[in-house]
Amino acid sequence: MPYINIKVTREGVSKKQKQALIAGATQLLVDVLGKDPSTTVVVIDEVDTDNWGFAGEQITERRRRGK
Repeated sequence: MPYINIKVTREGVSKKQKQALIAGATQLLVDVLGKDPSTTVVVIDEVDTDNWGFAGEQITERRRRGK
């Protein structure tokens, strides 16, 4: 049973976009690995930008500075 975990920052990802991610990730495993889509699990975790860091900084601060 394949398990896919997608992590994104919590910045207004719509229900429609999440459905597209779930469908696309599932189809990718079908196409590349021949996995059965009925046994593929996809979980989307939304992470607050204060809890996500890159290059030693919180994403919140990087975005505030326009990076």
